[in-house]
Amino acid sequence: MAPAGNANAGSLVRRIAAQGRYESVTAVRNGEQLLLSLVLPLMALFAVVWSGMLDGPGVRGVDIAVPGILALAVLSSAFTGQGIATGFDRRYGVLAYLSTTPLGPVGLVLGKACAVLAVLLLQVVVIGGVGLLLGWQPVAAGVVWAVVFFVLGAASFTALGLLIAGTARPEATLALTNLLWVLLGAVGGAAFPVPGHGWLSVMASYLPSAALGDGLRAAFGSGTLDLGALLILTGWGILATGGALRWFRWR
Repeated sequence: MAPAGNANAGSLVRRIAAQGRYESVTAVRNGEQLLLSLVLPLMALFAVVWSGMLDGPGVRGVDIAVPGILALAVLSSAFTGQGIATGFDRRYGVLAYLSTTPLGPVGLVLGKACAVLAVLLLQVVVIGGVGLLLGWQPVAAGVVWAVVFFVLGAASFTALGLLIAGTARPEATLALTNLLWVLLGAVGGAAFPVPGHGWLSVMASYLPSAALGDGLRAAFGSGTLDLGALLILTGWGILATGGALRWFRWR
């Protein structure tokens, strides 16, 4: 007979896996979610590469653009997509139903993070494949570090999305997550490196979007680990997860 602790742990893992499968299937079947997760990042990739806005002396813009668009894709699926979906799940009583099950807040956060990773795998394959066709040349040695940032970014932004969705009205969640997606992607260091050296740039470099973008650009561009970005993203992940577990409301 298995010890009670192991049985409970196994049961929690099964519940998280079941929630992750449900969330993954729902996301893939949702046309609006796919638009946000794939179509918009691909449009941004084509616009950046074809405009040559990141090209420079000895710099190939596509090698900077693709990691940034992959970071933007993480924001799309983990932050905006999950935030909006969870906000409206609250409105329609889905979360109230889940609150009566043994899933719990921890299981909900981890289940949604698993779903985000499943969607993110699709995003990496599609966006990365298109990037290769456009001439992207990632450094193979940095793939391991990129995976670390993908997983940590998915967990951190899922927790941030749930924190907003679990405390704000669905309409406010919709507006706020979409607005932040644009701001974090455009000037928050996700799609593009934070420019300049002023105090605003220094502050922006501590955003989770900048940490994710910088980490992926370092991994794919030079095959190295950006330790500062890793620590910043880890800190945001811990704070966001703690906040979501503390203030998330099921109803």
